[in-house]
Amino acid sequence: MSVYQFAPSPDKSTNGCVHAWWNDGFTSREIKDIISIGDDYAQTDGTIDDGKTSDDIRKSKVAWINNNTRTSWLYDRLAFISRQLNGQFFDFDLYGFVEDFQYTVYGEDGDHYTWHMDMGKNTVSPRKLSLVLQLSDPSEYDGGDLEIFTASNSVVLEKKKGIIHAFPSYVMHRVTPVTRGVRKTLVVWISGPKFK
Repeated sequence: MSVYQFAPSPDKSTNGCVHAWWNDGFTSREIKDIISIGDDYAQTDGTIDDGKTSDDIRKSKVAWINNNTRTSWLYDRLAFISRQLNGQFFDFDLYGFVEDFQYTVYGEDGDHYTWHMDMGKNTVSPRKLSLVLQLSDPSEYDGGDLEIFTASNSVVLEKKKGIIHAFPSYVMHRVTPVTRGVRKTLVVWISGPKFK
């Protein structure tokens, strides 16, 4: 398990957003490096809250990327981006990363994840902010839409390679079935004290 504590987020006055994004946080070369790192880790079936697998709810492969000499640059960059997004849009009281990064692979055999929240029952510290870094180019797969549920409808988030989507971990979201190709992402959770 990696623990990476943040400095306080810059206070830029927030709007209490449900969704924000960051473009161009990584170069094409860096995205290739992230994929290479993820592919080097052992992949297992994605599980649900109780640690069990259920293809009806979630079907994907995951690997856990810890903070080490090979990945410290990735932790540093995502910490900077997380702090900026939080300070500008969410204003949560955050501690930092207390879980390894989740490298997720959705294959073309209908891999998906139904509506869920990222709150996490078995986490060390409450998850407050979820980030999803899009590693695959949208031309490489069909389906695999990341959707979030807002108020009364769902919104499909942009699939641009390298975009980072951020949303509160209590927001319902899903990944629709992949029907062609492979969708790869890096999922990061930022934790903090309990909501009060």
